Amino acid sequence: MNKIMTMVRKELIDAARDKRSVMAGLSYAIGTPLLMCGMFMLLIGQMSSPKDLNIKIEHADNAPDLIKYLSSQGITHGDSRSTDDEGEPLDVKDIRLVISEDYAAQMAKGLSAEVILSADNSNEKLQNSIRRLERNLQIYSAEMGSLRLIARGIDPRVVQPIKVKIEDQATPDSKGGIILGIATMTMIYAVFISGMNLAIDTSAGERERNSLALLLSHPVSTRSIVLAKVFAVTVFAMLGLLLTLIISKISYAYVPWHELGFTVNISTDFILLMLLVGLPIAMMAASLQLFVSFMAKSFKEAQSYLTLVLIVPMMLSMAASYNIAPDTLQWLPVSGQQQALIAFIKGREIPMLQLVLSSVVTLVIALALTFAMERSLKSEKIVFGL
Repeated sequence: MNKIMTMVRKELIDAARDKRSVMAGLSYAIGTPLLMCGMFMLLIGQMSSPKDLNIKIEHADNAPDLIKYLSSQGITHGDSRSTDDEGEPLDVKDIRLVISEDYAAQMAKGLSAEVILSADNSNEKLQNSIRRLERNLQIYSAEMGSLRLIARGIDPRVVQPIKVKIEDQATPDSKGGIILGIATMTMIYAVFISGMNLAIDTSAGERERNSLALLLSHPVSTRSIVLAKVFAVTVFAMLGLLLTLIISKISYAYVPWHELGFTVNISTDFILLMLLVGLPIAMMAASLQLFVSFMAKSFKEAQSYLTLVLIVPMMLSMAASYNIAPDTLQWLPVSGQQQALIAFIKGREIPMLQLVLSSVVTLVIALALTFAMERSLKSEKIVFGL
């Protein structure tokens, strides 16, 4: 054990000498929470104070009441030459609302009047605007229908035999848990990114510098060398996770969550649970990255391979975050632990069996990869990159 700890110190000292590489590895842990907060602030600003929607309306004079209602909801009409009160050109969306020629006559007769909403539904930038306009048209249509029934002496409730009342039992903390559940994806991914540079440098990098063969020639077992490298990369991975959690706890406090009616709180209990859950994931990530790097023949080749390999944990994390994971994935690494974390932050009971089994599977994979590395380092092809 003393030899292993000595080797770990040696790996950490070697890694600390290359400060640029260390900062590059930890830049994800530092920058991602800040970028997430900036994105959340932007989204909250758009959702809490929606801008006026400017569209093109044809034959607007045929439906003055409808135009007045849409204007009260922040939906105005104009063309490319329209300007605001300060003379600035308006951003007129490429959405057309065509009011039929006989609109006024049909409405006067109590019949259905036709309006045509023309837009490109494949344009992602128009999706929210189209839904907003459709929603307001439906509300206006429902109000006109109720007024027609009242004018005929009919209670509008007659055509509503069932009145659905939805009671939302979600608490502000559980609603915030949805956002925090998505944020856990970036936190777990920090484990894989933070130690990647060290994993490549201490394997493929040492082989290119011809120091791997020299290290193996010392009176130290191959197992001790492999374990030391795994522990060193694990330390960097856990450091990245800790930085992500600390920066997230500080920066998320400045996001105006109250404007959406909920709170997002990264508690001390969540940080401790995240670190506990992240430890086996960090060990698996370290052994996986080292194994792939040793299999590569050069430093650049190892970088290319790891870029592809890291897609797998990212996909598992995304499946757990967006609740699209099948039941079989709840026992696998990353997705199983993340589902347990999401249950915790939403105030539900932690699925201990799922958490324990997925963590055990994670450790088993880490041990299998570690022993595979030990065997591979006894081959000259791996040691000299032949």
